[in-house]
Amino acid sequence: MPSKRVAIAVDIGTTTIAASLVDRISGERQAFLGTRNPQAAFGADVVARLQAACESADNLASLRESLNRTLEELAEQLLQVAGVTPEELDGIALAGNPAMEHFLLGLPVDSLAYPPFRPLFRESKRLRTGSLGWKLDLEAYLFPLPGGFVGGDLVAFLVGCRAGETPPSSPLSPHTLYLDLGTNGEMALVSGDKIIATSAAAGPAFEGGNLACGMPALPGAVEKVAISGGKLSLSTIGGRTPCGLCGSGVLDTLAELLREGLIDASGRLLPPEEIASSLGNRITEFNGSLSFVLYRDAAGTVFLSQDDIRQVQLAKAAIRAGMEILFQRAGIAGDDVKKVILTGSFGAVLSAEKLKNVGIFPENMVKVASFIREGALAGVERALSTAEGFVAVDNLARQIRVIPLSGTPAFERNFLEQMNFPKI
Repeated sequence: MPSKRVAIAVDIGTTTIAASLVDRISGERQAFLGTRNPQAAFGADVVARLQAACESADNLASLRESLNRTLEELAEQLLQVAGVTPEELDGIALAGNPAMEHFLLGLPVDSLAYPPFRPLFRESKRLRTGSLGWKLDLEAYLFPLPGGFVGGDLVAFLVGCRAGETPPSSPLSPHTLYLDLGTNGEMALVSGDKIIATSAAAGPAFEGGNLACGMPALPGAVEKVAISGGKLSLSTIGGRTPCGLCGSGVLDTLAELLREGLIDASGRLLPPEEIASSLGNRITEFNGSLSFVLYRDAAGTVFLSQDDIRQVQLAKAAIRAGMEILFQRAGIAGDDVKKVILTGSFGAVLSAEKLKNVGIFPENMVKVASFIREGALAGVERALSTAEGFVAVDNLARQIRVIPLSGTPAFERNFLEQMNFPKI
C-alpha cells in the first residue's frame, strides 16, 4: 500500500476555483490548477446566486451539483498531472465564503440571502466527499465560517499569512490589514488582541467578471498594462495572444488612463476630441459605450468600456468603505496601519502605487503593502501540512469578530465618499 502523504487543497472562489496537490510532510505544492466557477451561469456575484437558490429547489440543486462536479474533476486532473493514484491521497481541505460552502453542502441559503445574513454553521465540518455525490470518496475538512459573509476563505488567508512563524498559531501582527480583493471583498484588521473582519460586496470586477472583455486570470488574459510616451504595452498570462482582461489588467489599465488624464476624477472616459495625445485614437464606441481599445486583431478586440469603469468604481468604493469602517471600529486612523497584506485571484501582483492611483489604497499604505498569490489556497495548504493544522484553524476562526456592513449609515456614507477616483 503506497504511503499516504499527499492531499488536495481547494479555494472555492466566487469567480475562480483554485486547487493544488500538497505534500503533507514537506508542505511542497506538487501540482496546481485553476478554473472558472461553473455557478456563473446563475450570476457573476454571490447575491445573484443566493437569489436563484431561494427561488427554487432545482436551482439550489444545480448550484450544488455543478460545483461538486467541477471540484471532483479538478481533483482527478490534479492526480493525473502529478502522477498520483487515489489510494495515495490523504484527504482534501476546502475553503470558501459562506455562500460557496453552503452551496457545496446543498444547504438552504435563506439565512444568507435575507436578514440576519448568517450562515447555518460556524464551526468547521468534517465529512466524506462521497456524501457530496463524488465517486472519489475522501475524508474532507471544510473551513469554519466566522459569520455574515466572512468565510473560510478569509480564515485560510489569515492562516497562510502565518507561513514561517513558529509556532504557526502565534498571534498575527498588530495593526495589520488583510485584504482579499475578490468578488466578496473580505478583509480583517488586527488591533491589539482582537481580529475584526467584514465583507464588502465588491462584485466580480476585480477578478475580471461582469466586464465587456473581462475574464478570470487564465492564459491569454491581459494582466499588465503600461503607457509611456503615448505608447501602450501589455503582457498576458502565458504569453498568449490577448483575448480578455483579468483583474490586474483592468486595474493597471485604469491606473494608467487616470495618470494620462484620459479618465477624470468622476470616472468619465474622455471622448477623442478632448484628448491631445495620440491615445485619443484608441477611444471608440462599442455597444453604445465609449471604450478604450487595448488590442485589436482579426479575431476581435480587447477594450475597457465606460460601463466597466463604473463597475470598478463601485467595487473600489465598497472596499475602501469597508476598510474605513474597520479603522473606525478599531479606534485607529488609516495612517496607523503598519502592514497591509493583499491577495486575490486577479492575476499578476498589483503595484501598490497603482492601487493608490485608483483609490483603493491611501498614500501611507503604498510603502507597507505586500502581496500573497493565492493567499487562501496557501492557507489551506498550510493547514494540511503543519502539526497543529486544523486545530490552529479552528482556534483562529473563534478569535474573529465580524462587523456587518449591510444597510449601516456609516458604510453608506463612506461608500459615497469613496466613489470618485483620486486626482493624480
